[in-house]
Amino acid sequence: MTEDIRTNLKSGMIVKVHQRIKEINTKGEEKERIQVFEGTIIGIKHGNEAGATITVRKISNSIGVEKIFPINSPVVEKIELLREMKVRQAKAGYLRNFKKKLREVRKDKKGKEVVEKVDNEVVAEEPKKEEAEPAVEEVKVEEAPVKEVKEEKKEETKE
Repeated sequence: MTEDIRTNLKSGMIVKVHQRIKEINTKGEEKERIQVFEGTIIGIKHGNEAGATITVRKISNSIGVEKIFPINSPVVEKIELLREMKVRQAKAGYLRNFKKKLREVRKDKKGKEVVEKVDNEVVAEEPKKEEAEPAVEEVKVEEAPVKEVKEEKKEETKE
């Protein structure tokens, strides 16, 4: 599936977005290359309008990375569909925390959609922050007997 699918994008699709990047080296020469970003679409805004965007999320080195791509921009070379997953909502923001029950949508020989459970999907969870409890030490304070100090007023005699 190497065709460009800009018109029928859906949330839950796993896509490769080919993006043109211009780089300037130390000599001042411009160089252009294509960078590929592979991830899951978690949101689509404005359908197929001129300002339509998609939010693509991937996990790189156990850190979630999201990029927003304008669909109709000349910077985006092409968008390739790799797989399609069944999701519950149009804005699949819940995929940031929850990926265990994703199911893959495939078409059988008759063209009917079949939903299959994905077992080989690698799920990387966000690292949990461990909160260290402050160490509490018991300190024994010895109470010294209190002595009452009486202040004696000295009367000064004026002569």
